[in-house]
Amino acid sequence: MKNQAKEIFLGPLINNNPVTLQVLGICSALAVTTSLLPALLMCMALTSVATLGNVSVSLIRHHIPSSIRIIIQITIISSLVIIVDQILRAYAYETSKQLSVFVGLIITNCIVLARTEGFAMNNGIGMSFLDGLGHGLGYSLILVIVASTRELLGAGTLMGVSILTLAKDGGWFHPIGLMLMAPSGFFIIGLLIWLIRSWQKPQLEQTVVRTHTLVRSEAS
Repeated sequence: MKNQAKEIFLGPLINNNPVTLQVLGICSALAVTTSLLPALLMCMALTSVATLGNVSVSLIRHHIPSSIRIIIQITIISSLVIIVDQILRAYAYETSKQLSVFVGLIITNCIVLARTEGFAMNNGIGMSFLDGLGHGLGYSLILVIVASTRELLGAGTLMGVSILTLAKDGGWFHPIGLMLMAPSGFFIIGLLIWLIRSWQKPQLEQTVVRTHTLVRSEAS
């Protein structure tokens, strides 16, 4: 049981990362990573919703009719997103505006709904808590790496604090404007996927098996 709990919690960080292996949550991972602060708030929002959503669904799973389970899950997730959004507006209003619609879109984020439907509906509260937290942290890890890289190389700062001295101020660093544009997010996440799958060969094999299974099911 202890090893199972450890795998459920730590697996999504690298071995079964929701972004690099499952390729979920890509839209927000690309949109809110031009700087680190909005990315951190997005990480906190999604991790909170994923964890509390899992716990809530697991808590009432035996009382949810199978015919309306998705509706109930979305209702729970929507309620949690509204609460998180109001907290962000109250305590970090300016940054929450930078997140635009992406906090609200957590409702339709594949990571959150996939965990409530695929895990919390079939497991206890403790394991569901670890699963939601693990997947939230796995998503957060990728966002932090991408946002840190883009802000540092694109502006020479981290969370608005100057790290690299710009050439115009007498330093050596020339900002790379491409890093603050949308394509850089694709490049960095693609590079991370390549690095992790080169290091973790079973991930590539697992992805190939899933793809072949999907193709066969569609063909049939």
